[in-house]
Parts: sequence; C-alpha cells; structure tokens
Amino acid sequence: MESQSFQSQGGIEFDRELIVRYDGKGPRYTSYPTADRFTQDVTSEQYRHLLQQRLPGALVNPLSLYFHIPFCNTVCYYCGCNKIITKDTSKADDYIRYLSKEIEMHAANLPLRPKVSQLHFGGGTPTFLSEAQLTRLMDVVRTHFDLLPTGEYSIEIDPRKVGEPMIRTLAQLGFNRMSVGIQDFNPAVQEAVNRIQSEEETRSVIEAARMHGFKSVSVDLIYGLPKQTAATIAETINRVLTLRPDRIALYNYAHLPERFMPQRRINEADLPSADVKLDILQNSIQQLIDAGYVLIGMDHFALPNDDLAVAQRRGRLQRNFQGYSTHADCDLLAFGVSSIGKVGANYHQNVKTLEEYYAKLDTDEFPVVRGLQMNRDDAIRRAVIQALMCQFELYYQAIEVSYMIDFADYFATEIELLQPLVVDGLLTVEADGLFVTPKGRLLIRSIAMVFDQYLRTKTTQARYSRLI
Repeated sequence: MESQSFQSQGGIEFDRELIVRYDGKGPRYTSYPTADRFTQDVTSEQYRHLLQQRLPGALVNPLSLYFHIPFCNTVCYYCGCNKIITKDTSKADDYIRYLSKEIEMHAANLPLRPKVSQLHFGGGTPTFLSEAQLTRLMDVVRTHFDLLPTGEYSIEIDPRKVGEPMIRTLAQLGFNRMSVGIQDFNPAVQEAVNRIQSEEETRSVIEAARMHGFKSVSVDLIYGLPKQTAATIAETINRVLTLRPDRIALYNYAHLPERFMPQRRINEADLPSADVKLDILQNSIQQLIDAGYVLIGMDHFALPNDDLAVAQRRGRLQRNFQGYSTHADCDLLAFGVSSIGKVGANYHQNVKTLEEYYAKLDTDEFPVVRGLQMNRDDAIRRAVIQALMCQFELYYQAIEVSYMIDFADYFATEIELLQPLVVDGLLTVEADGLFVTPKGRLLIRSIAMVFDQYLRTKTTQARYSRLI
C-alpha cells in the first residue's frame, strides 16, 4: 500500500483516508438534473414546438451537435455504452439514411439556418463508418448547418480500425479534435477485456492526426480492469506519455455485470482490490502531474497550454454531455439512438433501439421519448454545480446577480450540510464564496452532490459510478 497522502505541484492533495471515507457513488454531472431524472414523456409535437419557438437570444448563439454511432466490430468486455456489435457495415448505410432524415427534420423546424460551434461523434465506434459513409453524413450536416471555422469538431477513434487515409479524410471533413481509446497497453489486460491494441497502431493514428492538423488529441485510460497492477498501469502511462497527448482521461472501471452483459465475461477474481485501485490512482495522478499535466476536473488532465486548461484558468470552462468543454453553454441537438440533447430549459432523450428509432422516423416523428423541463430551482442549482465542477470555486455574487437571490438564504440548508466537508478540509466557506481545497478536488462530486436537490428528495433507479 502506498503512503496515506501526497501534496502535488498541480494543486491536488491525495488524502487516502478521506478518499476511502468519501468513496460512495454519485452522478458525474454532465447535466443537472441528471439523466436518470428524465421522467417526463416527450412527444414529437412537443419537441417540434420547442425547436420552432427557440428564444430570440438562443437563435444567434451557435449550436452544439452530437451524433451517436452505436456500431462496433467487436465487443470490449468492460464497455457500458449503448452499442450494437456487428461486422456488417451495410447496417450503417440504413442508419445514415435515418440520421439524415432526423437532421432534415430539425433543419425544417428551426427558425433560422443554424450556426454550429461544436460537433461530436460518439459511440459505439464512430470510425465503424467508412470514409464514404462519414463523407455522406457530413455532407448532409453541412447542407443544413453552417459549421463555423473556429468551431470544435471532435470524433472518438478506435486505432485498431483506422489508418492514415481515414485520418486524412476526417481532417478534410472538418474534424479537428479526436479522442483515442487506449484503456491499457498491457497484453494480459487487453486479452482479459477483449481489446487487443498495439502501441504502434495507436502511435501511428496520433502522429497522423498531428500531421493532418488536428488541434487536440486526447486519450482514454481505465483503471480497475482485470489483471491490472500498480506496476503494469504505471508502465502503460509511461508509454502514453511518450505520445504526449493534449488531454488524458483516467476513468474508474465500474463493474456492473448485472446491468451490462459483456462484463459477465470478466473474471471478477482478476479485478484489482480496492487497495490496489487506490495505489493505481495515487501513482497515476503523481505520474501525470510530474509529466506536466494539470487536473481539469474529476478524471481529466490536460497540458497547461491546452484549451481546456486555458479555459479553466480564465473561468470559462463548461461541462456538458460530452464532458468538459471550452464553449459557452448553448442548445445541444442530439441525433441517433439514445442520444441526449438540450433546447432552452428542456432536456430530451431519443429512443434506445434501432427498431424504435426507425419506426418513429418512418412516420415523420422526432424519435424523442423522455426528458425534463428545468424549473427555476433546477437552473440555479445547475449553475452552482457547473461552477464547482469546472472552476473548483464559486463566488456568490455571480449567482445572486444572475438569479436575483441571496445565496446564503437560498442555500442555508446546503451550507449547513457542507460543514462536515469543511471540517474534513474539502473546501472552505467564505463570506464571498465557496473554495475547493487541493484535497477536495478529487472529491468534487461529493461537494456537488450537496447541492443536488433530487438526491435528498427523490429516489432513483439509477446505479451511479463510484466517486473515485
């Protein structure tokens, strides 16, 4: 077992005893209210009306677009995403045809031709699509939306299926950011999770992205996978650091075999113990900080000159369904199965299966199924949680001016509930605001949860991930 704590140069203090004590489960707050609270039925006509009646101020703000591509060639045993395992790429032709119709329906109901500053292809595996299929889909997008030249256009990449020609095509289509899945370079771990991926093919993809002008490359790692030890993942991170990605996400593996069928193929006896997972986390954070990365929030790290780190220093970092973002809060239109969007004060989610998705669009209906309309209290708490998650601090005046409240009065209960966290040194409560301490940064979700009214008043069937 490693030492109980360390103080890094990156504004983080790893207090092992506190982390163990606070390591319950909770939301990741890519939205507030969280998606498990979307209990209101949403009809196609209600959604159509939302699009047609967007507020005048929103009309001039650029949009964010999300496209869910659910297909994968093979199954990774750890995965909990909404996916369809197939090697039949012709299935993507049908899917693109329906995505195109969903795009056209949105464009027909928006009051003005929209400008877009942010676009993201997630999955599944977006690069399951061929170059021709991606080109066809992006042609439809550009037919109906204006993608701003300064925008952030990102795609998730599986290096096992992508070569330099695909990267060149993606750059030509306008993509300028990519997220590369690695998880772990150790062969025993890769075999245990059914994802065999060499360092060489990963490196070639990242080098191709830089050669073709991608502005940012991020990589995804997971700790807590079967066969992992502190030594093996330290070696993986050393090899990742030679690639010098702009951003690194270090996710905690959530083993929920009762919920995600592929995880049943993982031998639970091979999973690292809680103590070993803490060793891995502690060592990994130290490695990343020593290598010059800064903690953006929770499990995300970036180089100091990366846009995320710059946005955080300047107080304009945001958080949405795609994670941390540099772009101001705006309407998010979501396309494809299970995707989640936001228009004004309204969240909405599409149906989860291809059959339902195709059937809705065949009858000229938007494929939305559920959602939630934020009330004033939701909006206030969303702003508070966003500030804490993104900036690690919150000045009362900003909330008071925006929402015409007295912070101390409105959140009297929450300030009282924060006192044990103050005693434990996670944050300080000052006359002008809340300030997260270095040891509180890794436990930011615990702090944000105090302001989540739904956690105190309404039960949920959701199974949240562990905080650490």
